[in-house]
Amino acid sequence: MTQGVRGTRDFYPEDMRVRNWLFERFHEAALSHGFEEYDAPLLENEELYTRKSGEDISQQLYNFEDKGGRKLALRPEMTPSLARMVMARSGALALPIKWYSIPQCWRYERTQRGRGREHYQWNVDIWGMEGVEADAELISVLVHFFKSVGLSSDDLVIRVSSRKVLEEVLGSLGIAGDDFSKTCVIVDKMDRLPPDVIEAQLQDLGISPESVAQIQKILGIGDLAGIEDALGSGSDAITEIQSLFSLVESYGAGGWMEFDASIVRGLAYYTGPVFEVQDRAGELRAICGGGRYDRLLGTLGGKDLPATGFGFGDMVVMELLEAKGLVPDLSTGNSDVVFGMGPELRGAAMTVASTLRSKGRNADLVLEDKRMKWVFRHAERIGAERLVMVLPDEWAKGIVKVKVLETGEESEVSLDSLC
Repeated sequence: MTQGVRGTRDFYPEDMRVRNWLFERFHEAALSHGFEEYDAPLLENEELYTRKSGEDISQQLYNFEDKGGRKLALRPEMTPSLARMVMARSGALALPIKWYSIPQCWRYERTQRGRGREHYQWNVDIWGMEGVEADAELISVLVHFFKSVGLSSDDLVIRVSSRKVLEEVLGSLGIAGDDFSKTCVIVDKMDRLPPDVIEAQLQDLGISPESVAQIQKILGIGDLAGIEDALGSGSDAITEIQSLFSLVESYGAGGWMEFDASIVRGLAYYTGPVFEVQDRAGELRAICGGGRYDRLLGTLGGKDLPATGFGFGDMVVMELLEAKGLVPDLSTGNSDVVFGMGPELRGAAMTVASTLRSKGRNADLVLEDKRMKWVFRHAERIGAERLVMVLPDEWAKGIVKVKVLETGEESEVSLDSLC
């Protein structure tokens, strides 16, 4: 029984060092923009996800009935939990809300490169702002993070569109209501399914071949000038997108963004600008995605509140960072290795280690009787800065021998001046 549950991951110490490094970059990017961290339970009521959401999340839930007969689920995403928390304090929260979280999420789906059945997802959201200034701020958070891990606009592109583009196109074709939501789910798969499959699925909704051709034509437009020609300069969708691009340019991040009408996002609650981050080489699935969801609270029985946000999984970006050699070689973080020579000096070594720790040093104490050769190898293996040796003659004089491992320099130091 050495294998974990299919689609899950074990994090050995070396893996945890990398995960913590990545999460620290997430924290820093969000905090630098004034966001506050929140969290919510891993377990939620199943109904929170089985309400109309667009994509068929209900088939991917890890759900069960508890001993009290309650239908529960492991969260597949964080946004519904966030919406529940905002609703619970409706009218009491100071707006705008700028919150972020790094929750573990679960979906029962086919495992593939960059996607398991569990993953961590960095969620960054702004509630209570109607303007695209909030959406531009989210783009700035993303670009800040990417720069912090060594990625550039040569590596990545943020493809942007608006659900209002699709609303205008489908509205002109008489497609609205439930059919609009179902159409969004289908066209969101345009980059993953052959055109004839997309055509067949749209026609199964009762959309004529001529309308299907028009949808595919519009969603194939990849520049702002082209979409303006298609929808007209008076289009609300065009005005909104142009404003967003202008604001992102003010952050100095315009080179990261491109318009792409095919970006629609599958969830039904999106209402305005939407985006996905993709690698320029096109070798990976979307690294993250998000957009505006001003009407989510209404679908959950609350009063609507403007909101926008993104979800950023940990798996795909690590694929990219590893491929580009950008994952740092991280040590254990132990500053010192403390070694007492012989059982009679074990207590003295414990005193030395305790003194170092009280002064803010991370000290790994060798607890067993080991040969000096083993101790040196151990100190080098864990990337320690110093080896602090408690030796009989030196300790009798109240001093220890300290070796700086990088330079090999040795010195004798009193206990009081160790740090």
